[in-house]
Amino acid sequence: MDHREKALSYFDNKFNCSQSVLTAFAEELRLTEDESLRVACAFGGGMGRQQLTCGAVTGAAMALGLKFGKGKDDSDEKKLLTYEKTVQLFDEFTKMNGSTNCHKLLNDLDMRDEKELSLINEQNLFHNNCRKYVVDAVKITEQIINNSK
Repeated sequence: MDHREKALSYFDNKFNCSQSVLTAFAEELRLTEDESLRVACAFGGGMGRQQLTCGAVTGAAMALGLKFGKGKDDSDEKKLLTYEKTVQLFDEFTKMNGSTNCHKLLNDLDMRDEKELSLINEQNLFHNNCRKYVVDAVKITEQIINNSK
């Protein structure tokens, strides 16, 4: 199963966008499945359902941080490289989808408002839009990682 299939499998099994994207890369980034699901959980719904930055994008950013990020004994060059990769992620995702803002990506509907959540569900936005955002974030993350080898 490739990264996209893994991510969609998690998403289709009630995990949020952030969990789905990060966990698709977990094994190769030396995280357990459970660790990645837990660490990414708070980032779903645009940071705890606040609809700020799209969870698919934050999951991808966490994957890039694990792949390229500065650890305790690393140089500042790794931090700068990670920032550069993160900007690439945000730029490419915005080109593909018009924004990285969850609220905007869900047609300016508020998932914390019962009536608007009903509209999101009626319009099938979680399935139609968010599944695409998960795939796009995985695709971009793969490209960034593969172009860095």
